[in-house]
Order: sequence, then structure tokens, then C-alpha cells
Amino acid sequence: MGEIHEFEKEKLIVGVIYHDPEYLRLALEALTSEFGEVEDISPEYSFSKGYSEYYDPELGGEGLRRIYSFRETVDPARQAEIKGITNLIERRLSVEGMRKINLDPGFINRGRLLLATTKEASFRIPLSDGIYTEITLFYARGRWNKLPWTYMDYQSEVVQDFLKVVRNKYLRDRQGGKGKRGRRRGRKVISNSEK
Repeated sequence: MGEIHEFEKEKLIVGVIYHDPEYLRLALEALTSEFGEVEDISPEYSFSKGYSEYYDPELGGEGLRRIYSFRETVDPARQAEIKGITNLIERRLSVEGMRKINLDPGFINRGRLLLATTKEASFRIPLSDGIYTEITLFYARGRWNKLPWTYMDYQSEVVQDFLKVVRNKYLRDRQGGKGKRGRRRGRKVISNSEK
């Protein structure tokens, strides 16, 4: 019989879609209050123009996307709890029942990216309290790899370059600063000190 061990802590990321920078500021205040300091921020890109205008009516205009990674690692067993927290932040910042920000937490370890969601699908695994998880990307042969259900923006070079930086920092921190740093391939990743 196999021995039961605690899960290794993983890197928390939160994908954010917003239109109004004030709601982004308020959401970031709430996120850092819950999860600590932001470590890295992806380049901003238009979710509406590049992928989908689905969120535009609720947000009140063009949906802009950024992904934030947090310095402190978290127990992946907290996925449902953390998705519940981000849903609560979304509700608190809603106006007349319309979300002004969309928050999607994810968890990176050496080999995969998990995303937590409230939406059921055949490839998603139920966690608790109406929250599911899915493997969105897996890491093999030196790069992130998609699955049939991987969101289009998570297949993009800009997102995968950012996630590679986050993964490399996670590995380096786990090895006490001795891990590989990874190349950035010309894509700028904004560090917390450049905010």
C-alpha cells in the first residue's frame, strides 16, 4: 500500500479580465490581502480583440487580460476554497449584478497548470462546493503543451512565455535558488518592482 503524503505547495496564478482600471486596482488589493505579494505580471493583451467579446457587455467595454503570479506557494488542495474567494471578490465588485472583473485562479507545479472553475464539463474533475478543476496545460520536452480543451489564449506565445517564467521561478525556489532561470525569448515579463 502506498504511503499518503501532503501535497507539494504550488504556484498560485490569477488570470484577470477587466475593462476599468479602478476595478483592477480594487481586485488586486483584495487578492494581495488574501494571498500575499504579487511576484510577476504578464504583459497586458486584449481578450476581446484576440479571443472573445463574451465578457464585454458585463465589463462595460473591451476586456483586457493580465495574469498575476504570487510569491507564496499554496496547497493545491485549497483550489475550491481559493476559487470561492475569487468569486466573492467578483461579487463584491459587481454593479447591479454585472461583474466588473473576472478572476480565474490557477496552480502551477513542475508538470502542469490547473485552472479552477464553476463550469462542469466531461474533462473537469469535481472538487467541492460546486468547484471543478482541469489540467489546462502540461509541461513536457521543454515547453507547455495544450490539450483539446485548452483555452485559446493559454495556447498563445505571450501566455506560455509568461507561464514558463513562473514555472522556472517555482522550480528555482524549490531548489533553494539553484534552479535554471529559463529564457524569455524577447517577451517582457513585468516584475513586481516595475509595477
